[in-house]
Amino acid sequence: MNASAEPPVTILIADDHPLMRQGIRMALAREERLEVSGEAANGEEALQCIAFLNPDVVILDLDMPKRDGLSVVRELNRLHSAVGVIILTLHTGADLLYEALDLGVRGYILKSSAVSEIAEAVRRVTGGGSYLSEAVLQAMRKGRPAAELTSDLQQLTPLELRLVRKIAEGFTSREIAASLDLSGRTVENYRTAICTKLNLRGPNALLRYALSQRSALTDKP
Repeated sequence: MNASAEPPVTILIADDHPLMRQGIRMALAREERLEVSGEAANGEEALQCIAFLNPDVVILDLDMPKRDGLSVVRELNRLHSAVGVIILTLHTGADLLYEALDLGVRGYILKSSAVSEIAEAVRRVTGGGSYLSEAVLQAMRKGRPAAELTSDLQQLTPLELRLVRKIAEGFTSREIAASLDLSGRTVENYRTAICTKLNLRGPNALLRYALSQRSALTDKP
């Protein structure tokens, strides 16, 4: 291998259905620089494999025996693990999604579209961005009335609105900086200012807000 080539992104697949694991593995095998390093059939196995394999990303089924996906995420947070997490689910309800976002999850994909979306989700999450299935986003948009969305957005400057829109689209801070011709530090300062202005707290609070506002943001200049 060329010494200057980037190392592959290593991935653990944790799902109690062998056919789902096989489908995801086959989808990832078609992609450059994405390498499945292991599989797990339940939450306890997932934690053991993460400790042993140290993957870059773990794809977690939300509903698994022994430990469900969010229980695994809580344990990873307790251990201060740096692994990126993508949740697989059958559920489109906003409550579970909000709980996952509050725990720091940055990828949330419906099983019905997992094979077609998983590679892009892995790239987004490892790049520092986020990825949510479109059906999940539609469910989130039902969570708050349009009038409240507009009131929230009116507090932001045009540049802040553009930045929040980029976050809702899953862009990383580096990508946002490049697209808006700003430095990375300036983007982080804007993120902090927006969170302060909107009273947002928590590791994924701005992401959660941006996603919930996505329909209103598309109507803004």
